[in-house]
Amino acid sequence: MFSNARTSQILLALASQPGERLTVRQIMSVLQDRAFALLIVLLGLPNCLPMPPPIPLVCGLLLALVAIQIVFGREAPWLPRQLLNRSVARTDVERAVGRAMPAFRRLERISRPRMTFLDTPLVMRLMGAVLLVLALGLLFAPPFVGQIPLGLAVCLVGLGLVERDGLVIIGGMVIGAMGMTLSLGFVYAIFAGLESLI
Repeated sequence: MFSNARTSQILLALASQPGERLTVRQIMSVLQDRAFALLIVLLGLPNCLPMPPPIPLVCGLLLALVAIQIVFGREAPWLPRQLLNRSVARTDVERAVGRAMPAFRRLERISRPRMTFLDTPLVMRLMGAVLLVLALGLLFAPPFVGQIPLGLAVCLVGLGLVERDGLVIIGGMVIGAMGMTLSLGFVYAIFAGLESLI
């Protein structure tokens, strides 16, 4: 059904699913054979907006679970049954997709398969390690806005994997490095403040 669809088309199909809430199982069925890459995009998407805790924490934990599976070479993501039965409000999905859609469509206009040497099993495992680092960054990101660079980075890496565009993946990694620097600075400031109190 979505074998030749672009990322934006699949996300629009996801946002237009019937019902007031979408279960994770429904989301996975829409993503189909590109579940890993599009799941990465979806986990980065909420963090592209200022979000209160615990949203970055939850996304970071789920992204870590997905990243570990990529590192170990799984062909399709595994999620616990309890998680598959959890749901999110369709309006929240619509809002996140609606905000991201202009950027995705601009990227898709210039995105094409290139640097395809990145599209190999070994490099995919390395991508899993990179995503695991970004997931850890989300866990310790400054509240409300600190997760935005990491959210953008995760989305770009996922989009690059969907479109087989190595240049977009590298762009995501560069933004991710900046986001990790921000998160590490936040953690350092907390420890420095605690040390001064002691």
